[in-house]
Amino acid sequence: MSEYQKIILLANQILKNHELCYHCLGRLFSKQLGLSSNKILGQKLKKNFKSSQKCFICKNLFDNLNYFLKMMIDSTSDYSYRTFSVGTTVKPSIVDRDDYIRSHYKLMGVDSVKTDITKELSKSFSKKTKKILDFLDPEIHLIINFKNESCQLHSKSITFSGRYVKTLRGITQKQKSCINCNGRGCRTCLFHGISEFTSIEGIISQYIFKKFGGTTTKFTWIGGEDKSSLVLGPGRPFFVKLHHPNKRTSKLTSIDLDSIKLKNLKIIDKFPQKPIMFNSSIEIKISSKSTLDSQYLKKLKNICNDPVMVYEKSGKRFEKQIFSLSYKKLSLYNFSLFMKVESGLPIRRFIEGGDVSPNISDILNCKCTCEEFDFHDIEV
Repeated sequence: MSEYQKIILLANQILKNHELCYHCLGRLFSKQLGLSSNKILGQKLKKNFKSSQKCFICKNLFDNLNYFLKMMIDSTSDYSYRTFSVGTTVKPSIVDRDDYIRSHYKLMGVDSVKTDITKELSKSFSKKTKKILDFLDPEIHLIINFKNESCQLHSKSITFSGRYVKTLRGITQKQKSCINCNGRGCRTCLFHGISEFTSIEGIISQYIFKKFGGTTTKFTWIGGEDKSSLVLGPGRPFFVKLHHPNKRTSKLTSIDLDSIKLKNLKIIDKFPQKPIMFNSSIEIKISSKSTLDSQYLKKLKNICNDPVMVYEKSGKRFEKQIFSLSYKKLSLYNFSLFMKVESGLPIRRFIEGGDVSPNISDILNCKCTCEEFDFHDIEV
C-alpha cells in the first residue's frame, strides 16, 4: 500500500467522525506528502464526502480570512514599507480541538492551525500588496486577533544622526515631558510624549514628525550645553530614534529651523549602544571678584600638564584632560578662556570651584564666575 493510500484511509477515518474543511484536512497530511497547498490536498481527500456542518477545528475560519485581510490592508494604508510579518491570536478552543485531532490520530510533524492561518494571511497579504514577507527584521509587524476581530500594527523604529547649530541663547537642549503622561504618549500630546516644541529636542522632533509621522522620539546627545550657551561651527552631534514612523524615506538636507540649524541629518542602521567619547572646543567668558593678576593668569597654561580631577557626591572620582588652553584679558575683572577639553568636564564647576581640582578660582586666587560659555567644535 502506497503512502498516499494510507493517508486516504486515515483521512476517511477522521472524516467519518469529524467534519473538517479543506484547509484543516489537507494540513494534516501535506508535509508528509511534500505538498505546498493544504486546500488542494484537502479537496482531493474529501471528494467523496459532502459538507453539512462547520469545520470541527476552525469553525470555517479560513472562509472568512478575506475579512481580516481587508482589515490588514486598511491598517497599513497610512504607512510606507517594503517588508512585513504577521502574527495571530486565535481562540483557545480552536487550538484545543486542533491538538485533540493531531493527538488522537497520532499525527506527528504537522503545522498547527494557528501556523496555517498565519501562513495563509501572510501569503494573501503579500500577493495583494506586493510587499515582502520578512520573519527576521520586518519594517511593519501586524498582529491579527481573531478573538476580538482586531488588527494591531507595529512599525519598526528609524534611527537618525545629525548635528545642530544653535545661534540664539535661551533655548534648552531637552524638552519637558507631557505632564499628562510623563513622556509615555497620550491623546493630549498626540502620543508624542511632549506637548511643546520649544527646545532643541522639541524643534528637531517636530521637524521629524512632519517628515516621517511617528509617535515618540528618543535622543542621545553628544554632550550638552547650558540654556544660555551657543553651539557654533559644525554643530553638536546627536542621535535620535523615531518610534512607529509612518514614512521610512524622505529627502533630508541641512535646514534652518527657527533658532537652530539642522545639519547632515541622515538615516542610519543602528542606535549607538555605548557612550561616545568626544572633545569640545569651548570659549568661556569669566568675571572675577578681584582685579586679575597677570602673573596668575600665566599659570593657567600649566593646567594642560596634568589631568583635572572631578569629584562627585557619590564618592566617585574622574580624570579629565585639557588638551589646549589660551586666554584673553578683557578688563581688570573679565577675561575669556579658550579650551579644548575631554568630554564630561563640568565647565561651571571647573571655573568656580566645587569638587574640581585644579580649578580656575584656586589658580587665580580669587573668586571667579562663569558668565557664559559657547561651543565652537565638538570632535567625535
